[in-house]
Amino acid sequence: MDLQAVRTFVAAAEAGQFQKAAADLSITQQAVSKRIAALEHDLGVRLFTRAPRGAELTIDGQAFLPHARELLRVAERAGASVRPGHRPLRVDVIASRSAQSNLMRGFHRAHPEIDLDVLMLFDIETAVTAIRSGEIDASFRAVAAPGRPLPGDIASVRVLDEPLQLLTGPAHALAGARSVTVAQLAGHRIWMPGIAPGTEWGAYYDDLVPEFRLTIEVTGPNFGSDALLDTIADTPALATFMGEHTRLIWPTDHGLRRIPVTDPTPVYPHSLLWHRDNPHPALATLRTYLAATTAGQDAAAGTWAPSWVIPR
Repeated sequence: MDLQAVRTFVAAAEAGQFQKAAADLSITQQAVSKRIAALEHDLGVRLFTRAPRGAELTIDGQAFLPHARELLRVAERAGASVRPGHRPLRVDVIASRSAQSNLMRGFHRAHPEIDLDVLMLFDIETAVTAIRSGEIDASFRAVAAPGRPLPGDIASVRVLDEPLQLLTGPAHALAGARSVTVAQLAGHRIWMPGIAPGTEWGAYYDDLVPEFRLTIEVTGPNFGSDALLDTIADTPALATFMGEHTRLIWPTDHGLRRIPVTDPTPVYPHSLLWHRDNPHPALATLRTYLAATTAGQDAAAGTWAPSWVIPR
């Protein structure tokens, strides 16, 4: 159904005259008549009768009018849903309790007027595809794994270097330490079943292991954070890495310890990715917020080496 014809019908019904409807729509009276005639032909009914004082709705026209108005409202909502500045800003984060999610919560508190859709995609390849297709506006990712540069139409900026911490159960050999050096981790089993081959975080740990002679195990299925925390709490021989800003909750009787890693401190580099031609005005607001919130971070995105450790 031609929405222009529907819009003309509504204007004529409200004006009561084709001539006034033509003036309201900035078209000729002849154009109004042609649009109404085409709509009547499509519907197979007469919508108006011509009267001395103008045009009056027929019974069919009266029945059609409320539906015609609803059609126009639906069309407006449909357009607004994808119009930059009117639809929500769609941003991808790795997990709901991650440092990236914390940044987005802070952004929402600072800019409650901006509608947000927060998604969780699997890896950087999926995220980049979604950015290029317009499915999302931005993604927080570690960029880029060596040998896997970003496409030229994808921009990125480093927004946060998140220190890694060691998480142990109460019976672990390092549980009583206030901090541990990277050298002290040699020989200890660090269990991280969530590392998936081919992901950017998989590539990150592939580089981290030989750099510091660590032992990272990925054996067993990944049953999620609750199962990981239960196992770490009950198994003195295992520990795991956790980002300093990751927020997880566990039962008090688990007795888990979060221990800073020093000399040097490994950091996980978070960057914001977006399409260079993305026109959404809230994207610029997000970038400005992140630049102010994470001031002092290394803004050179591209690889995580050599700026992936900080001396502490």
